[in-house]
Amino acid sequence: MDARKLFLLVGALVVAAVTAFMARSLVIGAPAPQAAAALNTAAPENTTEVMVATRALPVGTILDAEAVKFVAWPKELVEGAYFVKGESEPGKLQGTVVRFAIPAGQPITQGALVKPGDRGFLAAALGPGMRAVTVPVSAQSSVAGFVFPGDRVDLVLTQSVSGGGDGPPLKASETILRNLRVLATDQRTDKQADEKGNTVVSTFSNVTLEATPKIAEKIAVAQTVGDLSLSLRSIADNQSELDQAIASGEVEVPADGDPKKEKAMLARLAARPMEGGSTFATGADVSRFQRSTVPGKGGEGASNNSSGPAPAPAPAPAAGSFPGASAPVRRGPVVTVVRGNAETEVQVGGFK
Repeated sequence: MDARKLFLLVGALVVAAVTAFMARSLVIGAPAPQAAAALNTAAPENTTEVMVATRALPVGTILDAEAVKFVAWPKELVEGAYFVKGESEPGKLQGTVVRFAIPAGQPITQGALVKPGDRGFLAAALGPGMRAVTVPVSAQSSVAGFVFPGDRVDLVLTQSVSGGGDGPPLKASETILRNLRVLATDQRTDKQADEKGNTVVSTFSNVTLEATPKIAEKIAVAQTVGDLSLSLRSIADNQSELDQAIASGEVEVPADGDPKKEKAMLARLAARPMEGGSTFATGADVSRFQRSTVPGKGGEGASNNSSGPAPAPAPAPAAGSFPGASAPVRRGPVVTVVRGNAETEVQVGGFK
């Protein structure tokens, strides 16, 4: 073989061997620096974990499991009022109320929270511009004790309406207020639990509700009109009430379609007590032997179960009264709400 060809062959073999050795060294040695970097990231020096807010917590916010978390914090910046991991448990802070506004990502201090039973807890739990009003209830009208602080209820008024004529008065039940937040049952602002952590159901005679000043006035008057009952609401959002609020202009929908703004809008709607647009049922809705209208003068509208001439028909109810079974129902203005391919007609206002 030619000496020149032999020299080129040997040189190619040497270059291939060196390249293979360097590639093997890179593959084997790569994990070591990454592991060292991971260890350095997992265990930073001169830091300790403190509890911070995962989102902005305004005054009156009731803490839940998703409102706080532990993050690494420089030890020289840790204050004595901070909640340090290992010394505090987030579960014990659930149900406490924020007394001072806490920005997102900032440490939570002990003075910024009020625990159930502490002085000033109820005032801190109230939202801005809201009032606390107490309603007397019975075991039957309070959902047998299955209403707890933090739940939301509707307020139902049951009354007898006399018209001055013959026959029994009109029996009527009406949902006058909706989506009221329960602040306390009797003098308790938190749920009772046994030694195993199970919720204890007990009856109570008073319920404290969160309401606007105007709604608080209506509740005070309703207590003198008839009997009040609580109707427990579902945790799920009520789509029809959302459509009603959008159609009436009570809730402003973001024009730019920002998901965060829409989420904030839904949160405001879910947290506000609502009045107007009430529904009702009369005695005739549950029994054929009960009235559907207010008795008129001189026996008009009275039921007649005996033989003889039938009484004159009851006059059509006036505006604002209960509509009779035969009276035509006139609808108010209607707004069409479009969501994708679905269209929903929502009535705005009451009867006209």
